[in-house]
Amino acid sequence: MSRTLNCIVAVCPNMGIGNNGNLPWHPKRLSNEFKHFQKMTMTPTVEGKQNVVIMGRKTWFSIPERNRPLKNRINIVLSRALNLIGLQWIWEAMEAPCLRRLFVTRVQQQFDCDTFIPEISADKYRLLPGFPGVAEGMQEESGLQYEFEVYESIEN
Repeated sequence: MSRTLNCIVAVCPNMGIGNNGNLPWHPKRLSNEFKHFQKMTMTPTVEGKQNVVIMGRKTWFSIPERNRPLKNRINIVLSRALNLIGLQWIWEAMEAPCLRRLFVTRVQQQFDCDTFIPEISADKYRLLPGFPGVAEGMQEESGLQYEFEVYESIEN
């Protein structure tokens, strides 16, 4: 059975993902985008299994305490300050050959950001024309426009 590593992220045009420990567009809420995140992370591809959600320490602490850990998911929190043997296993799992999908929410407005992810390499990923269960076209909430994109790795 081949594995698939799915990553999910919401980004500004400059690939910003955070500012001062919050989403860049905070305090605006994108409820439907959040429901999309929940659905994608809570729905396992194998019946009887749970998805693993890997997040950084700042993301963990940005989640209200009453909502931690994220329910119906295995939560793993990464931190540069911790030196755990288990981290080696996580990095090996993330580097292992497998199909990779990137579920990206492209927020159309720029906000101040202090945390970024790299651009998505066209040499490594292709944009899919659609994906089951992912809404197509421009979405709008709280005066913000965004759209969902799904990328798939070119090489396994």
